[in-house]
Amino acid sequence: MESLAEWGYLGLFISSFLAATIIPLSSELVLSILLANNYDLFASLMVASLGNWLGGISSFILGRLGNWNFLEKYFRVKKENIYKWKVNIDRWGGMLAFFCWLPIFGDPIAIALGFFRTNPYTVIIYMFLGKLVRYFIWALFTYWGISLF
Repeated sequence: MESLAEWGYLGLFISSFLAATIIPLSSELVLSILLANNYDLFASLMVASLGNWLGGISSFILGRLGNWNFLEKYFRVKKENIYKWKVNIDRWGGMLAFFCWLPIFGDPIAIALGFFRTNPYTVIIYMFLGKLVRYFIWALFTYWGISLF
């Protein structure tokens, strides 16, 4: 993670994008390192949110393509698990994308939203807002943690 942080905003973007895919990375750590090194808060939040959002959108697109062999092999997502989300998607629609940042559940939510052909504009907006709120809260905790020392 520290080597990605040495790349500054580009490292933050890469770690944020990959963290929203099948690769387990902690983009929050990279964000914290940058903020601790006096990188701009607004720019850091935008870069992290955009990277993570694009990673989430890639999962949404994969779900929309609906290639189950690929999804099960590389994302370890079972068709049955996607169908479990159907009730929630019917109820909440694209607003459910707000929660695509959640560990473990984020990828299946994004894939299910794509698979069930949820309105992409709603997904795009709510997914970005969810990821932005996540990184904003993390930034607050980072600044609070720094203030303790």
